[in-house]
Amino acid sequence: MRSICLFSLVCCLFNLMLLESRVDAAIFSGEIQSISADQQQVVIKTSGGKEKSFTVPASIPITFNGKTAAFDQFKTGQRATVFTDSSGKITRFSVRESLEPKTKPPVERPRKEMKTSQKAAASDASPAGNQGWTQFRGPNRANISTETGLLKDWSQNPPKLLWTARGLGEGYSSVSLSGNLVFTMGTKANEETVFAIDLNTGEIVWSQPNGPIFQNNQGNGPRSTPTVDGNLVYALGANGNLACLSVRDGNLEWSKNILQEFSARNIVWGISESPLIDGDKLICTPGGQGATMVALKKQDGSLIWKSAVPSNPQAGYASPIKIDVGGVEQYVNFTHSGVMGIAAENGTPLWGNDRAANKTANCSAPVFYPEMSSVFYASGYGTGGALLKLSAAQNRVTAQLGFFTPDMKNHHGGMVQIDGYLYGSSDPGVLTCINLRNGETVWQDRSVGKGALTCADGHIYMRSEKGPIALVEVNPKAYVEKGRFDQPQRTGKPAWPHPVVADGKLFLRDQDLLLCYDVRGQ
Repeated sequence: MRSICLFSLVCCLFNLMLLESRVDAAIFSGEIQSISADQQQVVIKTSGGKEKSFTVPASIPITFNGKTAAFDQFKTGQRATVFTDSSGKITRFSVRESLEPKTKPPVERPRKEMKTSQKAAASDASPAGNQGWTQFRGPNRANISTETGLLKDWSQNPPKLLWTARGLGEGYSSVSLSGNLVFTMGTKANEETVFAIDLNTGEIVWSQPNGPIFQNNQGNGPRSTPTVDGNLVYALGANGNLACLSVRDGNLEWSKNILQEFSARNIVWGISESPLIDGDKLICTPGGQGATMVALKKQDGSLIWKSAVPSNPQAGYASPIKIDVGGVEQYVNFTHSGVMGIAAENGTPLWGNDRAANKTANCSAPVFYPEMSSVFYASGYGTGGALLKLSAAQNRVTAQLGFFTPDMKNHHGGMVQIDGYLYGSSDPGVLTCINLRNGETVWQDRSVGKGALTCADGHIYMRSEKGPIALVEVNPKAYVEKGRFDQPQRTGKPAWPHPVVADGKLFLRDQDLLLCYDVRGQ
């Protein structure tokens, strides 16, 4: 085992070679404290108590509740958001009604989508939702749906397409659910955007911008998936813009740029992490100086702790998980340099390992195997996967290499652990089953090709990045396919967003489209 400390020199050299750009946008959001219509000046105070004054140019877009508005219509007590570029120049000024307005709004012009939003909210007795998929990779981020009674044979009874949502723009976000709403991220006009979609109809209920679009030769737009917690939804854009929004109407509660705040640089293909909510904490991994991982108060985004991991590794493209080993709760994530465990209580670095890390892009979330107190992690680019055996004593955790396998070169399609067996796509496109108890490769199959997967009701839902979706039996003895279908209306981009099974439905995001299928057959 090699600790994170050992690859400090390699990290520094690699970072110098990468052509990475600093974040190109900032967001400042809070309550209007004072406003001067004549001089177009406004003072905004965040929920954390920070005040800042802005002079708003008349030439930029100015909106109220998503509609064009005049600056002299705004009042103190309303919620305002200022968007700026890397030079500090204001590019957009947006105002929304407060959750508890202190003054009458300047214009009573409810958005058209609000009718759908109110209808959806009225039929949802539990704002936290009942679909069990409120975050990336679902409950406990194990990538296993709690759904049962689903179709078992697609060759005889293929899933029926229920609806197709359009207008989501670009991006590789998957979906999360709460009540009668489906959440994802995409682009609209010149901004990355969070979308809420009606679960039953596919209509867009509301949308909220989250900074300018990240642009890249591998595809523009956001990469992460929103996280829902009660009445709030948290979204992290590819430029590092972190926003907390109201589930009901998309009202912006607070926002910040995690790269700017924690002295971090963006990574080549953009921030891809989906925020983790744990109690009152929001966990994310900016990869900054002395702030590899941070815990923020989910109520207002203020800092609880930051973790100074040796060598200050940059962010990877993976999302964190929470585990408990011997009573020591910790957050585990895969950074640019390796996998690491961070004490949940105070951010103390506990352990690190780089055996299955590459120096290009580490993308897949680590997988926890609680029966063996082990973490499995893997990466592509010719690398493979490693199982680490964790042990805890006196609030310290050690990680010992159990085995390394070249048969799980998982790029970014994710993996799942079921009864001690790991399933995942290994480059260049081999669906593979590995026994985590001994590292043995049980079976491999190339028929579906490289892709992303999830698990529900005893089956793997395998989505090829070229389009087809296959139903594969969870079987540690052999590859058993139960049918497949081709997604219609395929875009020209690879189908990278992970499939999601919730509420008896299968969700497939493909750039501007979100397709919803009935996999219960009722």
